[in-house]
Amino acid sequence: MLLKPIQLDNGIELWGLNLEASPEELFVCEQCLARDEQERASRFHFPRDRRRYIAGRGLMRRILSRYTRVEPAQLEFSYSPFGKPSLAGGARESGICFNLAHSDGVGLMAVARGREIGVDVERIRPEVARDSVAEQFFAPAEVAALRALPDSLQVRAFFNCWTRKEAFLEAHGHGLSLPLDQFEVTLVPGEPASLIATRFDPPAVSRWSLRDVAAPEGYVAALAFETKN
Repeated sequence: MLLKPIQLDNGIELWGLNLEASPEELFVCEQCLARDEQERASRFHFPRDRRRYIAGRGLMRRILSRYTRVEPAQLEFSYSPFGKPSLAGGARESGICFNLAHSDGVGLMAVARGREIGVDVERIRPEVARDSVAEQFFAPAEVAALRALPDSLQVRAFFNCWTRKEAFLEAHGHGLSLPLDQFEVTLVPGEPASLIATRFDPPAVSRWSLRDVAAPEGYVAALAFETKN
């Protein structure tokens, strides 16, 4: 379940995770969890969701253990007001920042040192791209760019936009408390991922970078990270 990370040229490492764990793998992951994580796992209504949660948190801990040299079960976390986790306790001194995203059984974890980072992965669902989600949540310029594309490109463009926005929100640390229409990203297939405008904080455009990352067939993924000067 733990593969070698993909090393990007900006010092960021990406881990692809399979959350469809075998019983043996799930047992190992569950032994890594803190009591509050075990309690949360027990509250999932569907067994499949419970298993994926245990796999995701367990793998996250095992990966972070490699960077911090702290045993997975001994790692401590603190959470921002918007729910973003970060390392606490002795592991905090490592300077490691991380973010975990998942869609169905596919997980993606990004790790960096000394810079905030965010990642998102989404399963492509054409029916979502074709309803009014874009009009409800995207910035007007993004909607215009999306609807100007041929129908054959709109599904991919929609998920390009969605994953880039989600990755930026995760990196920025505000989650969905920041409206999606308050900043703009590129979305046209084949066009480089980029943050175009941030109306809530205009200088932020120069502080953050976006990047598309490889994802399994049928998924789209994106990465956002602080730009080092």
